[in-house]
Amino acid sequence: MKVPFQDLSRLHRPLKDDFVKAFSDLVDRSDFIMGADVGSFESDFAVQSGIRHAISLNSGTSALHLALLAVGVGPGDEVITTPSTFVATTAAIVYTGAVPVFVDTELESWTIDVSKLEEKITQRTKAIVPVHLHGNMCNMVEISQIAKKYDLRIVEDACQAHLAKRDGVVPGQLGDAAAYSFYPGKNLGAMGEGGLLATESDQIAESVRLLRNWGSSRRYHHDIHAFNFRMDTLQAKILAIKLPHLAKWTDLRRNVARLYKERLSALKLEIPVNYTNSHVFHVFAVRSAGRDELRKSLTADGIETSCHYPVPVHLQKAYAFLGYRAGDFPNSEVLANQWLSLPMDPLMTEIEVDYVCDAIKRASREIELSI
Repeated sequence: MKVPFQDLSRLHRPLKDDFVKAFSDLVDRSDFIMGADVGSFESDFAVQSGIRHAISLNSGTSALHLALLAVGVGPGDEVITTPSTFVATTAAIVYTGAVPVFVDTELESWTIDVSKLEEKITQRTKAIVPVHLHGNMCNMVEISQIAKKYDLRIVEDACQAHLAKRDGVVPGQLGDAAAYSFYPGKNLGAMGEGGLLATESDQIAESVRLLRNWGSSRRYHHDIHAFNFRMDTLQAKILAIKLPHLAKWTDLRRNVARLYKERLSALKLEIPVNYTNSHVFHVFAVRSAGRDELRKSLTADGIETSCHYPVPVHLQKAYAFLGYRAGDFPNSEVLANQWLSLPMDPLMTEIEVDYVCDAIKRASREIELSI
């Protein structure tokens, strides 16, 4: 039996006729950039996500970048984030001219360790970028309290957290803004690149609308130095077709996660914590000291896995200039060496889950899994 890490064709096949019709309509109308469907998708996403403003962009990275600029981050500032993330989080901070300052990961939640935030705050600190990793929201209540205490801005990396909600709060409600990605493999994915910034702030929304479109409030009149970070109309049409299914797909992901947890509970594997049912399981990772051997065994059984992420950002060659060394963030380093992402797909069958779990149980007889 073969179990892919993610089967996008299975997700897209029932919607194929709608996609074809959308493309045909676009060809007839020829409004390829920032067409009417872009605005419609933004409105629908804002309603479904429970946020006031949704501004579409060309990628989640651009959403992080422009959100930081919109809250006033620039050269000489420091921005606190975590090294347990995709490099785009750090890259967006560097794009502004600011300096990333890392806080280690909490071993229980696998997100930024809120208890260590205050010790990293200096007079140069301007903002915090919490990362809702794997689809699990950070403790935004405590983070927002710290931000208010020190007059800091918050830009949430929600690129893996579509429809996540913790303690009654969605991304962007306690922070100044939240950045989403619509990379094809995300819970809500485009057929290409795409992103979005969500915010309750009229000022931030207006700023980002200018920043994404050459600083132009009307054609050929440019108010500020800005960027070309607009969303293609085709991607907006694709996302608009998929958006009504997102809530159901999220429930299905949670059900797959429930099955995994039930079947793996007797093994010496650490599984994700799901605070107040906030997790939307973009990734279902387990933690094991025998990660590499387990992955090799699952591959031999036809099961595709992944590692999110095997090298924490502070040890990436691209960010060596920050001056960090191995051992500076021990929790992040341990997790990077022990995380294994199992197949996760909203349409994954119980038979497939059973096959994966049975393979892990067989492997556990020969591999030391405990952390």
